[in-house]
Amino acid sequence: MDESFDREKIIDCMFDPITSEILAKLEDGKKECYVLSQEFSMSESDILQRLDYLIECEFIFKTNENQKNFISANNEKLSSLLENNDTFDGAINGLEKMDSYLN
Repeated sequence: MDESFDREKIIDCMFDPITSEILAKLEDGKKECYVLSQEFSMSESDILQRLDYLIECEFIFKTNENQKNFISANNEKLSSLLENNDTFDGAINGLEKMDSYLN
């Protein structure tokens, strides 16, 4: 897998509460940004901005069809990232760090 991205930033993006919900919606295939914006009470530009780094690193694909924006998950790349033990360890450490701030 190409490592031309900041792994920690990708993990932070993926585990953001709103972004993780968006990613969960993409498990079934591509979704229109407008539909997601209605579901999450956010503008399309806010949805795309939240996913910007994931799109830039091709973890999420953004397409335009008939002047409508669609996004879909690159499931292979996302799975590959999560299968790496170092990433999981980093994610767990990040969650523990976040938990320590909250407590």
